[in-house]
Amino acid sequence: MAYPFTAFTFDSLIEYSRSVMDELPDYRFESTNYQMADAAISAFSMFFFQCPSFLDFQRKMKEEKGCSNAQSLFGIENIMSSAHTRNMLDEVEASEFSKIYSHILEGLYVSEYLEDYRGINNNLYVAIDGVYTVSSDKISCQLCHRAEHKDGTITYSHSILAPAIVAPGNPIVIPLWPEHMKPQDGHKKQDCENTAAKRWLITHGDELREMGVTILGDDLYSRQPLAEAITEAGLNYILVCKRKSHKKLYEWVDTLEKNGVLSSLEISYEKNGHTIVERYRFNNEMRLRADNTLAVNWCEIIIERDGKVTYTNAFVTNHWITEENVVDIARGGRARWKIENENNGTLKTRGYHLEHNFGHGSKNLTATLLTLNILAFLFHTVLDLMDEKYQLIREKLPRKTFFDDIRALTRYICFEDWNSLLDFMMEGLKLKLPKRA
Repeated sequence: MAYPFTAFTFDSLIEYSRSVMDELPDYRFESTNYQMADAAISAFSMFFFQCPSFLDFQRKMKEEKGCSNAQSLFGIENIMSSAHTRNMLDEVEASEFSKIYSHILEGLYVSEYLEDYRGINNNLYVAIDGVYTVSSDKISCQLCHRAEHKDGTITYSHSILAPAIVAPGNPIVIPLWPEHMKPQDGHKKQDCENTAAKRWLITHGDELREMGVTILGDDLYSRQPLAEAITEAGLNYILVCKRKSHKKLYEWVDTLEKNGVLSSLEISYEKNGHTIVERYRFNNEMRLRADNTLAVNWCEIIIERDGKVTYTNAFVTNHWITEENVVDIARGGRARWKIENENNGTLKTRGYHLEHNFGHGSKNLTATLLTLNILAFLFHTVLDLMDEKYQLIREKLPRKTFFDDIRALTRYICFEDWNSLLDFMMEGLKLKLPKRA
C-alpha cells in the first residue's frame, strides 16, 4: 500500500522526544551541568541500542576523538555515568513520557499506517495483557508488589499492562502506553490487571475512541466491570470467554443448543494436503452471569484437521454476530495471542530484557526505565514501518546480527547522524534503495 505521508524519521522522533524530556520536573536541590532531558535520553539510548554500556563507550570515544554518537545521534552534550542517570530518573514518574507514545500513535494514524491493522467493522485491534517484569527477594521500592510466602520470605516484583496494536497475519505489533500495576491495585493478579486496565482506559480512551478500536483480551478480562469500562470509553471488545469461569453463560449456551436455536456455521477446505474443518456456534444478547445486566454476544470456534481437533476457543463481544461476520470476529479474537509472542516475547527474549533489573531505585526508577525500554521498541517498530533504509537492512540481517552490528559500529566509529550510520551499513551490505518512477 502506498502511504501519503512519511513524517517520522529517527531524527524527528528524537527531536520530539527531547522536547518532551525538556519539560521533565527537576526535583534536585542543587543544579548541575546535567539536565533532566540528558538523563532521560541517555537511558533511552541504552535501550535503543540494547547496550547497557553504551554511555561508557561514548564517554571514552569523546575523550579520545572529541566526538561521540551520544552527541551526534541523541544530542547528549554531557555524558553522565549510568549511576548518575539512574539517580536523576528515580523521582520521575513514568507517565511523563506518555506524550511521546501519543505523538507516535497520532502520526501513524493520520498517515494511514494503521489501516492495515483494521478488522471487524473497520476497527483497530488493541490487545491488552499483564506482564511480570522485574522481581527480587532483596530490593524493593514504593511501587513494588509484595508477595509474602509461607516460609516468611518476601518477593518484590513489578508488573505492567502492556497494550499493543495487533492484526491477524501481521508480524509487526505496535506497542502503546504501558500501565504500571501498583500495590494499591490489589494483590491478586485478576484484580491488578483489571484495575490497571480500567485506569488505562480512563487515561487513554479518548485518544483511542476517535480511531475506532476493539480491545482484545484473554479470559481474565471477560468480566462485566471491565466490559462496561470498555464500552463507556466508546470502544468495543472481543474477549476470551472460557466455560470454567463463566458457568452460567454456558448453561444458557447448552440450553440453546439442546433446543436447536443456537446458530452455527461450518467451513471445510483443503490446505497442504489436509482437510480443515472450521465449526462456529454463536448467539447474541447473552448474559455473563445470572445477575448480570450486561448483554454480550457469544461465539465459539472449533478447528479440526483430518478429523482431529487442533484448536478451540470462545469469545464474548459487543459486536453483533452474524453468519457473515462470525469468522472475522473469531479471527480478531484469536489475534490477541500476538501480544504474547510478538510483543511480550520480544520484550523479554529478543534483546530488550524486560525482566532484567536495570536499576531499581527507591521510587519510580523501575517503572520509568521500563517505559523507556518499551519506547525504544516502539521506535524500532516505527522505523521498520517508515524508514526504507532501515527496512532493507533489517530484511538482510537477523535481529541479533543487526543489533550486534550497530553496537559494534557505534562503539568504534563516530557517525555524523543516523542516516550516516545506515548508509555505512547499506554500503557494507551492498544494498541500494529502489529507484522511484
